Amino acid sequence: MVSEKDLKEIVEQVLSQLDGKPSDNSDKCSLPETKVSDVDNSELSDITEVNLREQLLVPEPENKEEYLELKKNTAARVGAWRSGPRCKTSTLLRFRADHAVAMDAVFTSVDEKIVEEMDLFTVKTKCKDKDQYITRPDLGRQFADEEINKIKENCKKNPQVQIIVADGLSSTAIEANIRDILPTLKQGLEGYGLELGTPFFIKYGRVPSMDVVSEVTGADVTCLLVGERPGLATGESMSAYIAYKATVGMPEARRNVVSNIHKDGTAAVEAGAHIAHIINEMVKQKTSGLDLEL
Repeated sequence: MVSEKDLKEIVEQVLSQLDGKPSDNSDKCSLPETKVSDVDNSELSDITEVNLREQLLVPEPENKEEYLELKKNTAARVGAWRSGPRCKTSTLLRFRADHAVAMDAVFTSVDEKIVEEMDLFTVKTKCKDKDQYITRPDLGRQFADEEINKIKENCKKNPQVQIIVADGLSSTAIEANIRDILPTLKQGLEGYGLELGTPFFIKYGRVPSMDVVSEVTGADVTCLLVGERPGLATGESMSAYIAYKATVGMPEARRNVVSNIHKDGTAAVEAGAHIAHIINEMVKQKTSGLDLEL
């Protein structure tokens, strides 16, 4: 129990500090300073490395085996337990950590070294930065004249297949998958005897940017590998949008999509082979989207 005298001293000390005057009793309420260098981080672990699919979060479940089997088949947060009406601290921290991963996937840029490593030249849409890319989707599908000229100067004319890579809404997805999917896709297309155009990278690219590229290069089939909108399950998901004779303003029903390309979904190597098969069928059938028979 705090006495009236002690309470009065605390109030006087606070008031004196607000006036900028030192207090004679300042040592009574002071806390020891902690420097960042004094904090031991050696035992801190990355919370996002914990596999939630293997975590038994529900205390005393009626069927432990079935519960864990269910979690293996979904990335959803199944059976997150609670403390009263609120989620547990560990659940909240993991949610915030996964949300941070998703934010990083959107707002970071693809490492230029990876683009160079994959032998891709770069063009940019009319977006000037990430903020404009997010708020102006229309600019993410358009190119300035100098960028169009760059495509014309560097790309093979009228190829059977034109491959494009774009950062999209997840630069993390490109960095995680491009080294595996691009070589596999090229190998698969060469195996089908298809003529490849000159692959390149689009910065701040939306899906319909591939339609502009299709018209400029005259490609039969255009394939865009793009980072998808990240969620709380993963920030590494890539998709492939593919279309035959794509044109600006065409309906989305003319595209085919291979989605969820990441380590916990469709593996990049497997996806590359599957995409090559779809492209080969487009060339043979001379169509895509809903009209394509697979």
